[in-house]
Amino acid sequence: MIPRKFFVTSGKATSPTSELNAFDLALKEAGIAQCNLVHVSSVLPPNCQQVDLKPIPIGAITHVVMSRMDGAGGERISAGIAWSFGKGNGQGIVAEARGHMDEKELKNTLESRVREMARARDIEIGKISYRFETLDVPLGNYGCAIATLVYL
Repeated sequence: MIPRKFFVTSGKATSPTSELNAFDLALKEAGIAQCNLVHVSSVLPPNCQQVDLKPIPIGAITHVVMSRMDGAGGERISAGIAWSFGKGNGQGIVAEARGHMDEKELKNTLESRVREMARARDIEIGKISYRFETLDVPLGNYGCAIATLVYL
């Protein structure tokens, strides 16, 4: 099974109940709460085409590359992904990052990871694309931020 298409989505949410509830709400915001998610590693097949968010049937087994960061009240949390296609055979790579950081630090971390992955694979990459979420979790709440590449 080799994916031919993918889309990128993200979400963030808080819950006074638990991290799990915040995660569920972040999935809902991202439009993928109805899926059974299977985490995979970070390789984009050659000629895999990026498309807009697509509806996925309830309960579908769905392969994703996901960055997830959970946090508690008073914390800043961030999660992001970056992806790029190589010149030549069109193979791509995806990198994830998460932590207690602002958007600039997250983007710098993602860029360095993509570039290192490309060097390790001897891939000359093109433009790097990014998707990330940052959330200042309110006191008395749990928070979750996700950024996800979804294979179709």
